[in-house]
Amino acid sequence: MMLTVMTLAACGDRSAEREQPNVVILFLDDSGWADFNPFTDDPYPTPNVNALAEEGCCFDQFYVPQAICSASRAALMTGCYPGRTKVFGAHGPGRPGLDTAYHTLGELLQANGYTTGIFGKWHIGDQTHTRPDQRGFDESSGLMYSNDMWPFHPEFPENYPALPYWENGEVTIDSVTPAEQEMLTQWATGDAVDFIARHHADPFFLYVPYSMPHVPVFCSERFEGKSGQGLYADVITELDWSVGKILGALEEHGVEENTLVVFTSDNGPWTYYGNRAGTTPFREAKATSFDGGTRSACIIRYPGEIEAGVRSDRAFGSIDLLPVICELTGTPLPSYEIDGKNVWDLITRKAGAENPHEYYAFSTRRDFEAIMSGDGKWKMHLPHEYRIIEEPGKDGMPGTYGHRETGLALYDLESDPYEQKNVIEARPDVKQRLLRLARKHHDRFYGHKPFPVAE
Repeated sequence: MMLTVMTLAACGDRSAEREQPNVVILFLDDSGWADFNPFTDDPYPTPNVNALAEEGCCFDQFYVPQAICSASRAALMTGCYPGRTKVFGAHGPGRPGLDTAYHTLGELLQANGYTTGIFGKWHIGDQTHTRPDQRGFDESSGLMYSNDMWPFHPEFPENYPALPYWENGEVTIDSVTPAEQEMLTQWATGDAVDFIARHHADPFFLYVPYSMPHVPVFCSERFEGKSGQGLYADVITELDWSVGKILGALEEHGVEENTLVVFTSDNGPWTYYGNRAGTTPFREAKATSFDGGTRSACIIRYPGEIEAGVRSDRAFGSIDLLPVICELTGTPLPSYEIDGKNVWDLITRKAGAENPHEYYAFSTRRDFEAIMSGDGKWKMHLPHEYRIIEEPGKDGMPGTYGHRETGLALYDLESDPYEQKNVIEARPDVKQRLLRLARKHHDRFYGHKPFPVAE
């Protein structure tokens, strides 16, 4: 595939000011906003994520555009809304995934001389032309889709074939077993540490999208029972250990000062699985457009550029990471329009910095459902049906879903972050502004469907 990009000048001249930074993205699967100590007072320690927070900035209002696996990952890798790429929901085996017309962050950085590696869960295409080795990654290992898409699924075992494990474009395990699921976090971390050891002398991009803590949750024997708070906490403890190993490798090889590290999750917790799921203080959870699904905990560290040990309530999204990283690395952007914007001044908390977005949009599967003002203060839900957990599951077994309808609703996230008080009648000015922006977004990406609000 030929990579068509904008001129380098379009990305600014920051690469001339400082040596090209390495980039590390640690991307958890279904982790709750409140799963780690920097964001809550969990009863189990997460010292390595705490250390990362002390050396970087915690972003309390970081969003993904769709709170489901494939859609969220495609948005991260392309800087585009699901409505643009048409990657919605969670793709099962045999799905083509992300259209090759859209370049991944791996392809962009690879074309700019970066060595690239992904170790973990890909989930944006398991066909020959859409797997990581064909989408900009020099090295890769892990699963092509979610670890519950296998013959041991508690509800739909007949839906899935054997779950293969891939390394560098080849299947090395034909059918992953529960014993091998226990090693997924260890394998991803080991491959990431080895990648840093071999490529630290030149600019590298390391993407570690862990399969955990997506159900079914597994941890290795060395972490079983270690938290004292149950299996899910054991899994988080092992992930925290993994963060420490990767940060330690950066320090060991002398590149921690020139490496941008991003730690976050693809969406909120899958509370359908009860005690095998994470927690969030926000409304609803995974697969909804409420903040319990779309707001993910986020920490970013870049010594000398991002002030250490601080917090930020400035809102931005995963679609913005691609243009930010392109700016920092002097990498040309794609020649086509993307939806993310360079919010680096906002990330670094520069005085007077404002978010360049008029709005952020949120969808669930193929429907556009909510819109938030670019400053993160106002969030409007369009009329739609959403699912709720009527009864959570236990010990790996699923719970039961119910469904509710929301009418047109407006929430002031500054005073009501839990989306409880609908102020649509009290703020007609905000209502009209967000409706105008919602119509604009709908007509652009969903124009084949009727707008859900009557004129």
